[in-house]
Amino acid sequence: MASTPTKTDESNAAKIARGLVAGVIAGAVASFAMDRFQAAASPLLPSGGGNSEPATEKAADAITMGITGYAIPDADKPLAGQAVHYAVGIALGAAYGIAAEFRPSVTLGFGTAFGLGTATILDEVAVPATGLGSPPWDAGISSNLYSYASHLVFGGVSEIVRQQVAGTLTPQSVG
Repeated sequence: MASTPTKTDESNAAKIARGLVAGVIAGAVASFAMDRFQAAASPLLPSGGGNSEPATEKAADAITMGITGYAIPDADKPLAGQAVHYAVGIALGAAYGIAAEFRPSVTLGFGTAFGLGTATILDEVAVPATGLGSPPWDAGISSNLYSYASHLVFGGVSEIVRQQVAGTLTPQSVG
């Protein structure tokens, strides 16, 4: 015999749906904002002689190699890197949106804690650990500051958009 959902179950399902929808939209918009920030800020960075391939392009190439056995043509790598950037941003936004529904404390600092956390976990730990980039101590201070500033934009915009979208969704519209 199937159990009947309780009011709490319905409320949790609505929170998950609202957080997911708001987070996915927030992650996409925040990824765009971060991308635009990086396009504006990167010319201001000292050129350390590094024409190194971005981690997102390296990740896209590794994924494609693993699936197809073929490398991405150089001309297509920027677009593939952008696809990875947006996919990661949307996934992070979805997780953030759901978490914010249940633990509003994750929105600490109007999303800036989320942004700083993603910079630390992704750029400072995961990217070097997977061989997609240099460790923070080899990257240089300007590169590290650029990473954190970019992710502060990502976190702040995520929170602004998440709040706006979540505020428009009622339990009846998502549950």
